[in-house]
Amino acid sequence: MDIRWILASAVLLLSGPSKPNGVPVRWAEGTVHGFVELRSQAGELLAQGDLLQVPRDSDIESRLVFRFKDSSVFRETVTFTQHGVFQLETYRLQQSGKAFAADIDVTLSRSGEYEVTSTSHKDGKEKRYSGKLDLPPDTYNGLIPVIGKNIDRQSSRTLHVVAFTPKPIIIGLEFVPAPADRGVVRFTLKPKLNLLQRVGAKLTRQTPPDSHLWILTDEVPAFVRFEGPLYSGPVWRVDVTSPRWSEERPKT
Repeated sequence: MDIRWILASAVLLLSGPSKPNGVPVRWAEGTVHGFVELRSQAGELLAQGDLLQVPRDSDIESRLVFRFKDSSVFRETVTFTQHGVFQLETYRLQQSGKAFAADIDVTLSRSGEYEVTSTSHKDGKEKRYSGKLDLPPDTYNGLIPVIGKNIDRQSSRTLHVVAFTPKPIIIGLEFVPAPADRGVVRFTLKPKLNLLQRVGAKLTRQTPPDSHLWILTDEVPAFVRFEGPLYSGPVWRVDVTSPRWSEERPKT
């Protein structure tokens, strides 16, 4: 037997399975001020929002804010780098108000360190979690539209997100592209749960549904629509809209 084959096999066994790589940067992100709205599956307008993205010295900060009619607020802030591949640096999720089952404040760092505070609207009980996760390099909380503009449109690929239930768990998220229709590609985003996660989801009756992401692909790709839960809760739809000029428009 060839000694080189033996040595190569030993190296693979010692190193263990390789971790997935990040998504290559095909379209670099820059300054953005987008206007979005949130609707129910029935088409009812629930909230108006802004997508703000600002390049900084070494990274980019992106902030998505929705303001609901009942004064509930959803705020998602992510910083990321785009040096060859996209990589999450920090992530924060804040949601409060009657539109949600609980108020929640989440922080997550590239190192995997997290803190979660959740207060139920049903019984007022507060839950706190903190610790460290072993994040895959292709963990993309808050970056789904960005990844959709850069990922392969010809074949499916599984990436990762951290779901806050409120205790954080890492789940796979498979991007499955459909053939382009009038210059728009629709990705079906399929949660990929391991055995324990599937059992837990069935016991709690919280099996996550598929989501969908629409990306315009003509010349320069652009986000068009997202339909699915905002990490938890009902299926809602996020659409691009035009700015509403008003002196009373709340600040983000």
